[in-house]
Amino acid sequence: MSWEEAPSSYNPHMLTKLPWSRLNACRQRSQSGQENPMNSALKIKSGAWQCEVAPALGGCLAGLWFDGKPVLRSPGAQALTSARQSGCYVLVPFSNRLSQAVLQWQGTSHPLVKNNGTEAHAIHGIGWQRSWAVLDQDESSVLMSHEHRREPGWPFAYDASQTIQLRPEGLSMTLSITNQDDKAAPVGLGWHPFFVKQPGMQLRFSARHRWEMGEDKLPTRALPHAGLHAPVDTLDMDHCFDGWSGEAELSWPAGQWSISSSLRHLVVFTRPDRDDVAVEPVSHVNNALNLLAQHKGLEPEDLGVRVLAPGESMSAHWSLQRRV
Repeated sequence: MSWEEAPSSYNPHMLTKLPWSRLNACRQRSQSGQENPMNSALKIKSGAWQCEVAPALGGCLAGLWFDGKPVLRSPGAQALTSARQSGCYVLVPFSNRLSQAVLQWQGTSHPLVKNNGTEAHAIHGIGWQRSWAVLDQDESSVLMSHEHRREPGWPFAYDASQTIQLRPEGLSMTLSITNQDDKAAPVGLGWHPFFVKQPGMQLRFSARHRWEMGEDKLPTRALPHAGLHAPVDTLDMDHCFDGWSGEAELSWPAGQWSISSSLRHLVVFTRPDRDDVAVEPVSHVNNALNLLAQHKGLEPEDLGVRVLAPGESMSAHWSLQRRV
């Protein structure tokens, strides 16, 4: 299965519970100011799971709880001023850093926006910095959209939609992007969940390579690497792994979180002084778009980059379940 493919049972239309014709109608109502409660947090639940969503802050997860205990970093929407303080936010239309906040694409340099304090790079796309329109909601799910038109931050127009779904067995999220530009455009997708560390917690997954990082926080080369099986409390890491199996486990004596995704790259970020560990399913290598410009022998698919024709779409999903 290639990195952009979802399992045969995966059906984003079923997860949103809306046909695309109705989704477009919902989007039109949202644009007209109807059915768009963007200024308040939304709460959904299923079984022992509860989630708080902040549409105005990148459609992020302000909190996720199981049996009343936080699974992800869960400050709650009222405590947030940025999606990057949340429990999880989407990465669209690219993941991680683009060097010097410039996109090099097909011989043209496109200036982006430095969006991480004093850091020189652009990071994590622009979806996390935008308000998302609420298109549909019920007790256990939320459907949102975000539209971008050649504004500062990204030179290609696109539409994106995300679904957050709780079921008794856990959390499921989908993310889709459609190229609305008049030319082919490179895209990437992903999520940035921060899992609360538990005593004795270990992270385990399989991969093929780990990308080594320079002092500028950009990847330098890929080295063979089988993945990880390590305690998270002493882990000091901010690396991208490729050839990821699409499965990961966070286990501790009292339980286990099982992570599954259609994507085939995984970024792990944590330090011993942090209370959380980020385990991020993503579609491509950090700085992949600019690496393509630097290394002429590479093809987009070598680094996980998808190039969409006008009107073409890409979708991905990830899920989280509790194991005993």
